[in-house]
Amino acid sequence: MKRSQDRILTTHVGSLVRPTELREIGAKSRNDPAVQQEYERVLERLIADVVRRQVEAGIDIVNDGEFGKSSWSAYVLERISGFEIRPDQLRPLVWLGRDLERFRDFIAKDMPRVLTGAPTEACIGPIAYKDRTPILRNIEILQHALGDAGQDEGFLTAVAPASTAYDGVNEYYPTEEAYVYALAEALREEYLAIFNAGLIVQVDDAVLANMYDHLIQSSPEKYRQWAELRVEALNHALTGIPEDRIRYHVCFGSWHVPHLADAPLEAIIGLILKVRAGAYSIEAANPRHEHEWRVWETVRLPEGKILIPGVITHHTVTVEHPRLVADRIVRFARLVGKENVIAGTDCGFAQTEFLQRVPEPVMWEKFKSLVEGARIASRELW
Repeated sequence: MKRSQDRILTTHVGSLVRPTELREIGAKSRNDPAVQQEYERVLERLIADVVRRQVEAGIDIVNDGEFGKSSWSAYVLERISGFEIRPDQLRPLVWLGRDLERFRDFIAKDMPRVLTGAPTEACIGPIAYKDRTPILRNIEILQHALGDAGQDEGFLTAVAPASTAYDGVNEYYPTEEAYVYALAEALREEYLAIFNAGLIVQVDDAVLANMYDHLIQSSPEKYRQWAELRVEALNHALTGIPEDRIRYHVCFGSWHVPHLADAPLEAIIGLILKVRAGAYSIEAANPRHEHEWRVWETVRLPEGKILIPGVITHHTVTVEHPRLVADRIVRFARLVGKENVIAGTDCGFAQTEFLQRVPEPVMWEKFKSLVEGARIASRELW
């Protein structure tokens, strides 16, 4: 994994706004298998283009924009066995915590699906990684795109056990532990495929933080037990992969809501640092969490690890000024060491293929500010 040896490097969390062409042909291919080959050609061309655009923008560690996945988490249910989706059995979405009641009218207007619930993702049989074709295809396309762009390092994202089937229910395994470890065993296939291809494995785990407010209403101990089981299962799934080939991403939810119920970073940082990863990507630029740089005044980043703080955010269409970005970077560098910081983003800009947190041109302008801010910070730090 690259480090900021003589300047601050830049990266991002993974999901980028899909071009209209990809969204349109992707929708057609689901209903018309005859369109699938055309979709594959378009996907390959557009991933090559988005890798090139990231490099031209000055992003140092790039990916495929998650263009080959339907979503940041639900995609994996297309690749593993054991689950049945029940559209008529809706489950309440608990990951907004008490904000669901505090801001019910706002959520009813802007996110009505949250109030109606989500289709149940029911585990009804053995969980196994049944179809390696999509991940191998994702790997192949990214490798070709990296080669064409002259890049020797890239990353692919994969979901964590805690964030898999988060609208789900276990109806098959005798215990919660057996269920979570079965998920981890299946996901291990994907982690290993990415690693064996020479790419960085980024594990995405928004739900680790998102379940905090819901579970602590019973007791802090209930959340701790829930989260520790899933962290232990993730570490099991990552066994044998060197830590310096793993990035672990945690955020507080990409949705545009007040975020009053978000987990405080100080309450979960111990769990985050238990994950055996070489780098930790943590949301740090949105107005609910920017102050949490102070956590690193008392929490020590483990030796040899890298912090990837978000210094631009998907939460607003306002493009951050490069000077502000630089100030954020310098603050972290002085706390954990400049060589231990890579400048990143809070979260993805499009967690599903049909979602846009900001317009695509705004996203690219934010990347320009990220890169220019890193240059300013580098001049001050070196």
